[in-house]
Amino acid sequence: MKKELRLLKGNEAIAEAAIRAGADAYFGYPITPQSEVLEYLMLEKPEERTGMVVLQAESELAAINMVFGAASAGRKVITSSSSPGISLYQEAISYIAGAELPCVIANVVRGGPGLGTIQPSQADYFQSTKGGGHGDYHLLVLAPASVQEMADFVKLGFDLAFKYRNPVMLLTDGLIGQIMEKVELFEQIPRATEFDQSWATTGKTPERERNVITSLNLQAEEQERHNVKLQEKYKRMISEVRFEEIECEDADYLMVAYGSSARICQKAIQLARDKGIKAGLLRPITLYPFPSGIINELADKMKGILAVEMSTGQMVEDVRLAVNGKVPVEHYGRFGGMVHSPQEVLDALEEKIVKN
Repeated sequence: MKKELRLLKGNEAIAEAAIRAGADAYFGYPITPQSEVLEYLMLEKPEERTGMVVLQAESELAAINMVFGAASAGRKVITSSSSPGISLYQEAISYIAGAELPCVIANVVRGGPGLGTIQPSQADYFQSTKGGGHGDYHLLVLAPASVQEMADFVKLGFDLAFKYRNPVMLLTDGLIGQIMEKVELFEQIPRATEFDQSWATTGKTPERERNVITSLNLQAEEQERHNVKLQEKYKRMISEVRFEEIECEDADYLMVAYGSSARICQKAIQLARDKGIKAGLLRPITLYPFPSGIINELADKMKGILAVEMSTGQMVEDVRLAVNGKVPVEHYGRFGGMVHSPQEVLDALEEKIVKN
C-alpha cells in the first residue's frame, strides 16, 4: 500500500497507523473522547487486511492485561483509552514496565479529576511522566500536536518500545483526538513472522529453555539489581529527546507548551510579535525524556518564560527545574476541560512576564 493522503480524525489516525505499522493486536474499551480508535478498527476489519486482532475487552483492567500477555509473547500490541481508563491501567503498566515489555499506550486526555468532563485537558502529565503506578519506573512519552503526528508517533512508538523494551505512551488530548486534518499515511508494514524470541514467552527451543516473564522478585538484593538495570536504561533514553523551536532565534520571551497548547501558542506568538513583543515557542515532543537541556540553554537569552498547559500547572515544574533559576518562570492554564485562546495566552504573557 503506497503513501496516500486522507482526511482523518486524530483518533482515526491512531487506528489506521496501528494497522499500517504492522500491529499484531489492539485491546481496548470505549471511553469518550477516544472511542473512535476502537470504532475505526472494528469498521476497517484489519484481520482481513493484515491479520491484526482487534478486541473490545470487558473492562479497562482486562484490556491492559491482554496487552501484558501479547507483549510477553514479543508481539506488537497497542491500546488506547482516556484519563479515567488510563488510571485503571496503572497497576498493569507498572508490571509491564517492571517486566521490560514493549507496547504502545495512547491516552486521549479529558478533564478531571474523577470522571470529570469529556472535554480536552492536559492534566495527566504527572501520571504519564512521573509514573502513575507504583515503583521507580518511566514510560517513554510522546506528545503529538497534530493529526499527522498522531499517525507518525504510532510507528515511532513501536520502534522505541522495541528498542528499549519499554512501554511508550502517546499523550494527546480530546482536541487533537477529535479534530480532522489531512494526513499523509506511511506505507503498510507487514506483520512480522520472524522476530527476536530470545526473551519472549514463545516456548522452549533447541537454543534455550522456556522464558519466564514476571515483575515479581522476592529477594530485595535481586530487586535492587533489577532497578539499577532499569535506571541505566532510562538514562539511555535521554538520547531520544525531541523538541521543536519556533521563532526562538531573536526571542526575548519564551513559551513552553506541548500538544494542543503548542498549537494555540503558535498563534499567540504571532499576536505578540504584531505588538512588538519578541516571543518564541519551545514545543517538547518527548515529555519523557524532557528537553531540559535546550530549555536551560534558551533561558540564557530570555527575559522570562511562560509554561502554557491545559492544567493547573504540571509541566511547569519540569520547566522550572530546567531553567534552574536563571529567569522567571510563570504558568498559565485553563483546566477542567476549558481551552485557552491565543489572546488569553498573550494577555498572560504580558501580565505575568513582560510587565514584570
